[in-house]
Amino acid sequence: MRFLTFILQETPAQQGGGSWSVMIMIVVIFVIMWLFMIRPQQKKQKEMEKFRKELQKGDKVVTVGGIYGVVSEIKENTVDIEVAKDVRLRVDKSSLVKDFSDAQQQ
Repeated sequence: MRFLTFILQETPAQQGGGSWSVMIMIVVIFVIMWLFMIRPQQKKQKEMEKFRKELQKGDKVVTVGGIYGVVSEIKENTVDIEVAKDVRLRVDKSSLVKDFSDAQQQ
C-alpha cells in the first residue's frame, strides 16, 4: 500500500503531469488482469468448444451435473449418452465438460 501512495504522490515538479502516472497505473493494472484472468479463461473456452466439436460416437464424457456416460448419438445441438445398459439421456452439447477416457487409461 505504501508503494502505491509513494508512486501516486505528486512532487512540486510534477504538479502539471501527475495525472499521467495515474493513467499509467490503470493501464498496467488492466494489462495484468488481462494476462492472468481474461486470457486463460478465453483459452479454456476455446478448448471446450474444440472438445464439443470433435465429439465422436463411443467417446466417454461427463456432464455438468456429474453424470458419466458414453456418446451414442450426436445431433446438431444435442448428444445422446448411454449411462447404463439401455439407459440413454439426451443432453445439450454445452453441458458436456470433459472427456475422461484418457484419465482412466493411465
